[in-house]
Amino acid sequence: MTSNDVHRADLADLVFDGTYEQVHEDIRAALLDPVFDAREGLTLAESGRLAYERSRYLHSRLERPVEIVRNPRRLFALAEWPSLLDVSTFSLLMVHYNLCFGTVVDHGADRPDLKDYFDELDNLESFGPYMATELGYGNNVAAMRTEAVYDRASETFVLNTPDPLAQKFMSYSGFQDIPKIAVVMARLKADGKDHGVFPFIVRISDRDGLCAGVHAAACPEKPVQGLDNGVTWFDHVRVPRRNLLLGDMGAFAEDGTFRPSGGNQRKRFLRAMSRIQPGRLCVSSSAVGAGRASVYIALRYASRRLTNAPGRNDLPVIEYRSHQLALFTALAKVYAMTFLLNHVKRTFLVSPESIPAELNNLISITKALSTWEMTDVIATCRERCGAQGIFSVNRIADYGSLLQGLVTAEGDNQVLLATTAGQMLAQRDDRPAPEPPARDGRGLRHSALHTDLLRYREESLLHTAREAMTDESGERTYLEAWNGSMNSALAMARTRGVRVAVESFRAAAARARTSEVREALELLIALYGLTEIQRDSGWYLARGALTAPQVEAIPAEIDALCAGVLPHAETLIDGFQLSPELLRAPIAADDYVASFQAVADAVPAGRRGPAEPLTPARS
Repeated sequence: MTSNDVHRADLADLVFDGTYEQVHEDIRAALLDPVFDAREGLTLAESGRLAYERSRYLHSRLERPVEIVRNPRRLFALAEWPSLLDVSTFSLLMVHYNLCFGTVVDHGADRPDLKDYFDELDNLESFGPYMATELGYGNNVAAMRTEAVYDRASETFVLNTPDPLAQKFMSYSGFQDIPKIAVVMARLKADGKDHGVFPFIVRISDRDGLCAGVHAAACPEKPVQGLDNGVTWFDHVRVPRRNLLLGDMGAFAEDGTFRPSGGNQRKRFLRAMSRIQPGRLCVSSSAVGAGRASVYIALRYASRRLTNAPGRNDLPVIEYRSHQLALFTALAKVYAMTFLLNHVKRTFLVSPESIPAELNNLISITKALSTWEMTDVIATCRERCGAQGIFSVNRIADYGSLLQGLVTAEGDNQVLLATTAGQMLAQRDDRPAPEPPARDGRGLRHSALHTDLLRYREESLLHTAREAMTDESGERTYLEAWNGSMNSALAMARTRGVRVAVESFRAAAARARTSEVREALELLIALYGLTEIQRDSGWYLARGALTAPQVEAIPAEIDALCAGVLPHAETLIDGFQLSPELLRAPIAADDYVASFQAVADAVPAGRRGPAEPLTPARS
């Protein structure tokens, strides 16, 4: 084994938290099958149907969905890899495995009367949409209007959409000849009482089309993803009582009276939505995976793409400090989000069925921060690849489309972070305002200094927001008070995520087995932390946490860190377990010109003009 192999193995062990061979490797291997080869010239509808074919293929290669749902690490890995080659396949798999089938497993796996539905979903004989979001209640699913009214005489529910705003939005109902069994969230009404929102199993379609009483219309097309998103509504659909996924949330008495379990409607609703928190970790896994692939492709291309320079004709573009600043900062963000996500996954696995409030908040922060950060990373990588970054075959543009969906999936980021920040403000804390960290001679690169500064900002913003919410005169409404402190609270919640990311990054680097890997990671920690400090340097300066000379020195320190990262760049991306053969992105290949020529030659003749050589002329 060469030293490069040792370093690659060391990094892979850290990136995948010691689980690559057991959890990730076979999923990655399955993606090498020709079914995942790029196919030029497909319509969006054809691409969507191909995603169903690819999902069936992965189902055939892996263990049964019930085993994956019960093994969160496998579920997170399944979220991470397929989107690198087909963002639509990722979406189908996650909705089927986590949201739909996961809800059935959580609330009905021990019920013999549901075995037929259970087996049909577990065998992927039917795909499983998840219908919670409604057209008029996108960010307030607890207020959804779809209703299931219990008919005691027939022991059935009448599922109905009362008005246009209550139509189920964005679930997969466009391809109406694909068999589907959905989990539909609906308001349970019995004996004239509204008992809140519960999950129901509802057959949506079979090979002959939509089932009686189920109606659907396709959503407009969206870039890249050819999925059959639609709006779905129900016209007095009869649903057997057994299809209610009650779990421990209630029961029917012998006389047919419905009795909800203890607690209020909100607690039962949160229990019914049990797949949302693992879903947020799936979303983050996909986002960070796409960020890693984007940086991998962009850095490989930058090391081979030649440009000119004063006194030289051919120079890899990565030699320019401006290119390093963009891509190495992106690389640092990718590693920071990787280690933050690993930390949160480990904590989640301690007690996945009983998540404490602090972890619940951190999962939400991680979902918002990681998807926002990877959106920036992917946009940067696409731009730094020039025109080549525009082509879907080079992947990065497709990842940009993926992230546009992920920032709104499992809770729109802005709303999710605001909710989390509000919960953090509500926790009682009588501590006084924090003092700036001591100036003890630590240099600007010192990651412990970054942690102290970030903690100081986090606690200061928290204290400020709490004070702004306090109004003993009673002259302001709660909404007015919250509006006055919301932006400080959002900044506080984001800063907490960044601080935990730096701490997780430091802990991972300390576990490195080789000095070269540790050195490379420490450079990236400093780059990530200092970039975050620079982001709010005016705030730190105004509060005496940094001096004016320190603030002025930050850009030069960041440039110097980039120069230090350059010799380690190839090693750092090798730890991602990616390859040109896996990604099939021409610009990631060693000979990207020949690779791109081969792809262009494969484009159907009707989509291109007369053949022209792509190899550039040489003088």
